[in-house]
Amino acid sequence: MRLSSLTKEVQQNKKRTFLALLCAVLLLGAYWWLTRPAKSVPELPTVIVAPVRKDNVEIYGEYVGRIRAQQFVEVRARVEGYLENMLFAEGTYVNKNQVLFVINQDQYRARADKARAQLKKDEAQALKADRDLKRIRPLFEQNAASQLDLDNAEAAYETAEASVAMSEADLAQAELELGYTIVRSPLSGHISERNVDLGTLVGPGGKSLLATVVKSDTVLVDFSMTALDYLKSKERNINLGQQDSTRSWQPNITITLADNTVYPYKGLVDFAEPQVDPQTGTFSVRAEMPNPKQVLLPGQFTKVKLLLDVREGAVTVPMKAVIIEKGGAYIYVVRKDDTVEKRFIELGPEVDNNVVVERGLAANESVVTEGYHKLRPGTKVAISDGQEGDPKP
Repeated sequence: MRLSSLTKEVQQNKKRTFLALLCAVLLLGAYWWLTRPAKSVPELPTVIVAPVRKDNVEIYGEYVGRIRAQQFVEVRARVEGYLENMLFAEGTYVNKNQVLFVINQDQYRARADKARAQLKKDEAQALKADRDLKRIRPLFEQNAASQLDLDNAEAAYETAEASVAMSEADLAQAELELGYTIVRSPLSGHISERNVDLGTLVGPGGKSLLATVVKSDTVLVDFSMTALDYLKSKERNINLGQQDSTRSWQPNITITLADNTVYPYKGLVDFAEPQVDPQTGTFSVRAEMPNPKQVLLPGQFTKVKLLLDVREGAVTVPMKAVIIEKGGAYIYVVRKDDTVEKRFIELGPEVDNNVVVERGLAANESVVTEGYHKLRPGTKVAISDGQEGDPKP
């Protein structure tokens, strides 16, 4: 009995020992499981993307322009005489045909009176010659007057008629010169200060330039373009200076004033020089600009921004998304599965911070604008919203 009890007690001790060891193993396994190092997961590169847009893109060129008056007319004395009167305020607006200056008229009025008197005398002579001819001709037909008498009467009549014509021309000339003593404005515009003082001898033997009148409610803006710009415009069938009714737009300019403000009106290009200056490689272009408040002054230099072309439906991307290397320009395109594709593209003109893509992209695709330095084709990326750097879910 004592032996069997001892055996049972030994078996129970073994069982307790096994259970204790099993518990220890389980505790050690649990501890290892809980404290094991986490398996490292590779971190995806974070990028910022932008959509590929399709829009109408305006292409501009920038040049230096100079403003000149649409009309700049010198007011000159056409007859000689002493300046007697000035009938305008310097620097003011004058109307067309407004009287500006008066030159002494005495000698020209006397010439006109003399010519008028001579005309009356010649008309009287012509009337007498006509009566003589009418009297001689019937007598000649009746053989009561000789052929010589008839010839003399006809010659006298023709001479008298010629004298009348000459006197009429002399009177017209005298009256014209008399009219020139009243100097009128040839156009409406602003007049300069006078170039001569009252009492000065003006005209052919003296100073002829009296003042200048400038029409400045519309001004002309002259600037020069390069031959390269000209060739690019021809490639797009754009002829500067010629209106094209088939286009929805026309080449126009905006100008920037000296205080860096943009002038509120636009000018239309109305002329382009048909040849290139071989010395500068440029050709002249002219635009007409409204100037209702006379803000623009002739002779003023300004910055000119010319609308060269409108690319309708052009594909554009941010310039910072483009990578340029010796092999060309390429861009990273994000596929639907968030992997990137390296794609070579053909670039067009730059507009602000964007660039036109001629070939290689389609609208509504997404391109990487930031974070592409560590990318490789096929890399899976995390897309950030670009604000806090956190990837989008």
